[in-house]
Amino acid sequence: MSPLAARDLMTPDVVTVPPETPVTAVARLLSERGISAVPVLDKSGALKGIVTEADLIRRLAGETDAPRGWWSSLFNDPATEAERYARTHGVTAADIMTESVVTVAESTTAAEIAHLMEDSHIRRVLVVNDGRLRGIVSRADLLRALVTPPPAESELSDDRIRRAVLAAMRKEPWADTFYTMVEVKDGVVEFHGFSRTEAVKRGLRVLAENVPGVKGVIDSTQPMPVYLYASA
Repeated sequence: MSPLAARDLMTPDVVTVPPETPVTAVARLLSERGISAVPVLDKSGALKGIVTEADLIRRLAGETDAPRGWWSSLFNDPATEAERYARTHGVTAADIMTESVVTVAESTTAAEIAHLMEDSHIRRVLVVNDGRLRGIVSRADLLRALVTPPPAESELSDDRIRRAVLAAMRKEPWADTFYTMVEVKDGVVEFHGFSRTEAVKRGLRVLAENVPGVKGVIDSTQPMPVYLYASA
């Protein structure tokens, strides 16, 4: 089973604007379409940036900025201040847009996109191929990856499922394959032996449930005796 990728989740029909679009028109477009961002493309179709709600709010807030005092201006970088002024007082999409756009390929997996959004503190990524916009993946699109049922798996043998569960356990430092044994019958995983805490029991259940072919999980482990903690 191949994981869901950007091509499976993206919205392909993306609303875009040219760089010269007035800020007021961009704001109206977002409001009328019920969207939170719009990519900016030049005449050749190349991606130049993106205007988000945050960019528009920053522009609106800039209208009431108080003039900077001469003393503080001595310590500010003129280039930075000029850039800030343009973004908070600009009248076109090109003036206020965010140019450093986070993009992904069509083959980027849902998990990779989720990590990228979390690490970059963003709400969406643009899907690009050879510099051309192919679609957009939002947080709402990612949620579909959680609720979309996976393709039907062919019946897996109990032995293969057991080996897959053990392999997954060995990758997790909290999972103990020495004191916790695994049995599989008719696709149902059963844990025997000892577990350290309730959190570990819960983690093992979730781990097994994520292994393809598992139909159920039974936890028959017991709390680890005190005398075993010394040797564990």
